[in-house]
Amino acid sequence: MTRNQIIILAILLIYMAANMILGLAVSRREAGKGGFLRQYFIGGRSMGGLVLAMTLVATYTSASSFLGGPGLAASWGLTQAWVAAVQIGTAFLTLGVIGKRFAIISRKTHAVTVTDYFRSRYGSPAVVILCGLCLVVFFITQMVAQFIGGATLVQSVTGLPYWAGLALFGLIVILYTSIGGFKAVVMTDTLQGIIMTFGTFLLLFFVLRAGGGLENITAQLSQINPGWDLMGKGPYSEGNIQLSPGYLISFWVLVGVGVLGLPQTAVRGMGFKDTQSMHRAMLYGTIVVGILMIGMHFAGVLTLPLLPEGGLASTDQVIPYVVLNYMPAWAAGLFLAAPLAAVMSTVSSLLILASATILKDLYLAYIVGDAPEKKKKAEKKIPRYSLLVTAVLGLLVFAIALNPPDIIVWINLFAMGGLETTFFWPLIGGLYWKRGNSACCIASILVGLTVFIFFNQVKIAPFHIHEVVLGLAAGGAAYFLTGLLSKKEPDPKMLKDCF
Repeated sequence: MTRNQIIILAILLIYMAANMILGLAVSRREAGKGGFLRQYFIGGRSMGGLVLAMTLVATYTSASSFLGGPGLAASWGLTQAWVAAVQIGTAFLTLGVIGKRFAIISRKTHAVTVTDYFRSRYGSPAVVILCGLCLVVFFITQMVAQFIGGATLVQSVTGLPYWAGLALFGLIVILYTSIGGFKAVVMTDTLQGIIMTFGTFLLLFFVLRAGGGLENITAQLSQINPGWDLMGKGPYSEGNIQLSPGYLISFWVLVGVGVLGLPQTAVRGMGFKDTQSMHRAMLYGTIVVGILMIGMHFAGVLTLPLLPEGGLASTDQVIPYVVLNYMPAWAAGLFLAAPLAAVMSTVSSLLILASATILKDLYLAYIVGDAPEKKKKAEKKIPRYSLLVTAVLGLLVFAIALNPPDIIVWINLFAMGGLETTFFWPLIGGLYWKRGNSACCIASILVGLTVFIFFNQVKIAPFHIHEVVLGLAAGGAAYFLTGLLSKKEPDPKMLKDCF
């Protein structure tokens, strides 16, 4: 291991230790405040504006935001930056469409998870179980992508074996999430959001310096990759091809409007303190996501002249290569804390929500049941069970990630697409359409997921439209047609609680 690698590893170890200490300190401070379920899984609904904004940003951004996406931008040019730019409004959109209604309803119904809300809204065990199973499966898939991203990053910049990099950050994030719960997750997310913002400015500065300034870099790009600045320019490695409008619009749906269907961001709407906190978070979140998405992908575009002549084996290696070869060790270590922060924050959020789904939405509701004595006895064991379930889920993902598949960005996008086609219409339809019922919900999930997975597997893309758009369209049609054809009147209690 070289001197630079030792410095980088030391900085990353200090950063990971700081996250663990912060998470465990928050856990000790919050112990005994309110009921365990409300504190562990939703943080006592006490998030202020900055914390809410940062946890939304940190949960939404991932390894693909710092490695996969900017790596593709080196090949695709500004097309990838324009695709990523639609994500700027995600915090504003999520809180504006879901936030306030979700907060009011969750307080009325005492919901602490998205599937908890579904139980009150749709009154169907089938809906809760189906959504719960889909959530756990796609969360595991998404966490595998994050574990691979984090381990590959540590491996590429420190020279440690892949398994050692995986263990290094994986076990730390599992530990503080298992013990600390939701409050530990959102407080570490705040630290991670600050680190990600700082890391973006660092990368831009050193890329511009290494390339001899913006004017010199753009002149080289025009020579190496003609059309790099045009909307629709395809991958550099495949020649001067054009990406269709259908393909571009599809990605805007997948990473833009579709994020309303991501339960890990929607659940943040249950945890903020008051309306003022939500409004501040909408502003702060939009600014921070804008800096991250525009900054990272624009920096990715500018890296092409800095890459070796023969190229790299994978676009995931672009950013680590540039960081190692063009940044001093101290700056490389600080920057690499940013993608590591994105990975850790995403994993911790997914872990806590998957644990909540298994324990509260499935175990307590349908295995323990409503018998008062049995329920009271089971709830006493929940603190121990929550730690165990969260740790087991994390270790399962760790085991799967030991033999990793290729290209982080595509694994992550598949999991995102699956979550969106499962949850988008049950969430949005449930919040805004009184006639939506359990049959609508089940029809939407089954039809939407079937269409999404079918087109994903057969690799057929009519008009180059991504399978998530087809899945969402089919799921939406199924949801509203089923509701219009249903003669069942909405339940008065549900209407009182949810509208």
